Order: sequence, then C-alpha cells, then structure tokens
Amino acid sequence: MRKSIKCLILFSLCSLFIFNEAIQAQIQEPEVLKIPRNYSPIQDKYGAGFGFNFAMNNFGFGAGAEFRQVIARETELTASLRMTGLRDASEQTFTDIFFGQQIVPNKYQRAFAFPLLLGMRQRVFSDTIQEDYRFFVSASIGPAAAFSYPYFDDLNDNGFREQFQNYFEPVNDVFSGMGDGEWHLGGAGEFKVGLDIGSNFARLNSIEFGYYFYYFPDGIQIMMPNQPQLRENIGPGESPFMFDENGELLLEPFYDAQRFFGSPQITFTFGWLW
Repeated sequence: MRKSIKCLILFSLCSLFIFNEAIQAQIQEPEVLKIPRNYSPIQDKYGAGFGFNFAMNNFGFGAGAEFRQVIARETELTASLRMTGLRDASEQTFTDIFFGQQIVPNKYQRAFAFPLLLGMRQRVFSDTIQEDYRFFVSASIGPAAAFSYPYFDDLNDNGFREQFQNYFEPVNDVFSGMGDGEWHLGGAGEFKVGLDIGSNFARLNSIEFGYYFYYFPDGIQIMMPNQPQLRENIGPGESPFMFDENGELLLEPFYDAQRFFGSPQITFTFGWLW
C-alpha cells in the first residue's frame, strides 16, 4: 500500500516537472532575427531623372514636367514647369443637373498659371527604412506667369454680371474671351514631403504631399470687383437695386484683386532615372 502511494507521488512529481518544462518551452520567445537592410546612397543608383507630373489642389488640376539632378549622396536639385488653374478661395461651383452647365456666382475672370520652379530634395530616414521606399523633403521657388480672361461677356464693362429680362450678360465657355485676356507676373513656391517608390532605379514613381502658393504683386481680379447698391425700402414688384437718372445700376466695391493664392497639393510623378 505504502509502496503504491510512493510510486503515485513519484509519478505525479515527474508529470508535473515534464508539464512545467513544456509550458516554459511554449512561453519562451525565439530570438529576433535581424534582417539585413539593403542600403546605398542614391548617388550610387542614378545620376538624373525626368518625369511628367500631375497635381491636384484647391485650384483644380495641374500638369507639367520635372527634371532631377543628383548632386550629393542623398541630395537632388530639381527644375519643373507646370500649368495649373487659379481660383479664389471663396468660389463655389453649381452644376445644372439637367444640362450639366456649371456656374460660379460672382466670378469675374478665369485664370491659369505657369510656374517655373527650381528647388532641392533631401532624402531622410535612409538609415532606418528600406530603400525601395525613399522619403524626401523638398522646397522650390521661382517665377510664375498667369493668364486671366473674362468669365462672362461684360458688355458695359462695369465689373458686374447683369442678368435682367431685357439685358443679359452670358457666361463665356472655356475658350471664349481669351482675346480679351491679360498676363500677370509673379512668383511661386512649394514645400513638400515625398516618397519615391520601387527598387527599380530605371523608373521614377513618386508621390508628394505639400503646400503650393503664388504671389502676384499687382493682384488678379478673380471675383467681381463691383456689386449693385441695394434699396432699403422695397415695394411689391420693385427692383431691389438702385439706379441713376439714366437707368444705370449704381455700384459699390465688392471683391478686391487677389495677390496671394495658396493650397495643399498632391503630386504624382512618373518617368525615368538614369
């Protein structure tokens, strides 16, 4: 009897020891394997690049071309030429659901800008991130030209679009009114954080997020410079506007010419490296 009890106790202790060793073996984590990181300076991979880029911002869409030149281990110089739209921050576009026509209330001119930017890109986190994802910070600045032309046919040239039953000033299409346009000179710049994607150093695939801006010293009149003066007491069927003795609208200042234009921007670039 006693011998059986001793055997049972000995068997239980052995089982407990084996079970404890098995639990410890399951809990113990394996050693972390260090994955070798492929790294080499961009200067060892390519010397220059060229690509076409497409941008989206609060002004609409833009398209252009960009050249890159490697000047140091992780540094590039850039030169880009682009065409983008220009809009006032207060613009609101309304679309006719039946005919698809778009109308922007109070708009006076359409405008397009052509910036020529020179800048620098600096690679960051190169010592911690695999090189098929190459992060850059960049800044560019340079001259810009803008072309503006009438949004509507201002027949009496008073800076306000009149829409009366007997006198109506129609909206121009995208190409109409260019003959009455004018050029403006100013400057442009951008600050960006970018990512070059891929381990194939013959192809350029890049996405960039940043802030884009223009400055035109003389300003561009995007929105209507004048608006009608309103009457205080309006009777039934009477016009809310004030007229002079010749039947012309009495106007007052409305929007000022805009000098600074700024917007967040996303840019996609596709091209070649060599």
